[in-house]
Amino acid sequence: MKNSGCSFLLVVIIFSTFSYNFFQGGVIANTTAASYSSSTNEEQKALLLSKWREGRNISEYCKWNGIVCNEAHSVTEISTGKYFYIPPIEAHIQNLNVTAFPNLIRLELSGLRLKGSIPSEIGSLKKLVHLDLSSNCLHGELPSSLSSLTQLETLNISNNFLTGVIPPILGQLKNMTLLSLDLNQFEGHIPLELGNLKGLVRLTLSHNSLNGSIPSTLEHLVLLVVLDLSHNKFFGVIPEGLSSLTQLTIVQLSWNQITGFIPSGIGQIPRLGILDISNNQLEGPIPSGVLNHCSYLQLSNNSLTGSIPSQIGNISYLDLSYNDLTGKIPEVLHSVPHLNLSFNSFNDSDDGFCDFPKDSLIGNRDFNYSCASDARISPVMIIVFSTFSGMVFSVVLVCWGIHVLCPPHNEFGNEERKNGDMLSVWNYDGKIAFEDIIKATEDFDIRYCIGTGAYGSVYKAQLPSGRTVALKKLHKTESENPSFYKSFSNEAKILTEIRHRNIIRLYGFCLHNKCMFLVYEHMERGSLFYNLSNDVEAQELNWSKRINIVKEIAYALAHMHHDCSPPIVHRDISSNNILLNMELQAFISDFGTARLLDCHSSNQTLLAGTYGYVAPELASTLTVTTKCDVYSFGVVVLEIMMGKHPAELISSLSEPSIQHKKLKDILDSRIPLPFFRKDMQHILLVVTLALACLCPHPKFRPSMQEIANELLVSKPPLLWHFDEISIQQLMKQKI
Repeated sequence: MKNSGCSFLLVVIIFSTFSYNFFQGGVIANTTAASYSSSTNEEQKALLLSKWREGRNISEYCKWNGIVCNEAHSVTEISTGKYFYIPPIEAHIQNLNVTAFPNLIRLELSGLRLKGSIPSEIGSLKKLVHLDLSSNCLHGELPSSLSSLTQLETLNISNNFLTGVIPPILGQLKNMTLLSLDLNQFEGHIPLELGNLKGLVRLTLSHNSLNGSIPSTLEHLVLLVVLDLSHNKFFGVIPEGLSSLTQLTIVQLSWNQITGFIPSGIGQIPRLGILDISNNQLEGPIPSGVLNHCSYLQLSNNSLTGSIPSQIGNISYLDLSYNDLTGKIPEVLHSVPHLNLSFNSFNDSDDGFCDFPKDSLIGNRDFNYSCASDARISPVMIIVFSTFSGMVFSVVLVCWGIHVLCPPHNEFGNEERKNGDMLSVWNYDGKIAFEDIIKATEDFDIRYCIGTGAYGSVYKAQLPSGRTVALKKLHKTESENPSFYKSFSNEAKILTEIRHRNIIRLYGFCLHNKCMFLVYEHMERGSLFYNLSNDVEAQELNWSKRINIVKEIAYALAHMHHDCSPPIVHRDISSNNILLNMELQAFISDFGTARLLDCHSSNQTLLAGTYGYVAPELASTLTVTTKCDVYSFGVVVLEIMMGKHPAELISSLSEPSIQHKKLKDILDSRIPLPFFRKDMQHILLVVTLALACLCPHPKFRPSMQEIANELLVSKPPLLWHFDEISIQQLMKQKI
């Protein structure tokens, strides 16, 4: 009986436990389901309020391009940069409630022109692995809440307007493999704590205002492949410990104030392919082995001494100009496609200089101009040259050009090496890229010419990789004109130093003798002038698209004036120099006459610019300021809205007959007057801004930054009847 009672009690206990667990499990399951339901409802609401949709069914957001959900229909990935269009007036990062996405793993909001500061709430995304906010208009400091993203592997916030210091707390993100903060306005030192990121593969902090010395803790980044600290204000020496980073393939330390010797061990890094430490204050010898490993070596504009090491590997680009190097030049350097040894102290009593192109040795004290050749010409060629004179001379020049690589665009990180692909080949084997260009254009045949400018013609070329590029080639007669050559070189310099999503992209350039060309991104729709003058193309440019073009031009000019030190003045802003792609995005091109402003100079210049777009003070006093760009911008804006150049309107703005003219009567008649109230409000705004830009007195014109801010801020409702608004009413509006 006792055993029976115990058995009965055991059964009761088991049954009770099972019932409890079953009940509790059901509660938990219901709670979890409710939790997921609540979570998805919050995500749906957040996407609805974000205004980042284009007529999509919000109930099926998991099917949107750029949105990835898990099995519970909770968002795990948002990659809007590839699939979403956000109207600039609504492009604010605060519009997206990040706290509504607790399961988010990937957040990519690149290139959306987002304004505002990075919200501290971003630290609530505990599962986030990839965060990309690059190429936007974000400002302010990095929030300390980023330290909560312990799963983060990649952080890319490059090409914004972020300020302050780099937070030391980033060193707590132990899973980080990529950290890109370049093209911002960060100041202060590199935190020592970044040395804790043992898994970091890529670290790019270029184009900021960082200072102090390069921390020795970076030697702990044993997996680092790319290190770019260029275009900052670093001083002190290069840490010896960097030589122990055996995985390094790209090291960029140019344009700083670094002193001391180049670490001897840096030449022993086995994988090092690109080393650029130019434009610093380095001294001492070139480390042994560095020419043996690197394919691209840029050490110009330092105070290096000694001779060139004899160990030379498969190097394709070598620039040692503007140093104090001495001794004989190794004969093996004859085979280097791009070689610049100018302005050193090399000597050669045996006339060894005669085997090098003369422009590669200019400025050396024992350089004999009488024996230097323009090309590597064999004795047979010399005999033929004496027989056939000018004909052979031309052939030799072409052959020489095909085998010589000119300075590549200062853009690194493309590690692929595919024959004929400009993006990957340019930094490695320019000979291939050059030959591809010659072949693609049939030696710049007129059939491939798509336009002619003041100092060059533009050609369209399709490379073997399928990539289409635009080539601006300096005319042969102009190549010997110092003023044209200076403009051509200036364009390459400006586009190498400035980057913005609405400024034409420079892929590479060749500046040598009579074969000078720039390689650009090709824009399928051509110039704004063409699109406005062609009735079919103009009708496709509705008011919404024209407003967006105005905004994109304004943002690019504001970036040039605000984010560059010193500011860049374009000086030739016209509808011919604004290009459109298939998505009708506007890109500013032609920087041949652009000028870097020196605030301490009188800013006198030669008159440059397209007739009808030049500010009156530039035409009369040759004084160039950022307000010259503002005037030209105003002309272009009116041209966009009117569909033709506004010369007649501008010349008569002070006359009462023009001032009383109705706005609707000057708008492009090839498209209907705006129907939507929002379009009306935007037209009023941009025309008002354009008229303010045309003020004869520069100091009364708004700045480009003020214009960009006006275009970003929402405007109050329309107060007047659109059909009755006059030019005079708009001229009286305050900005």
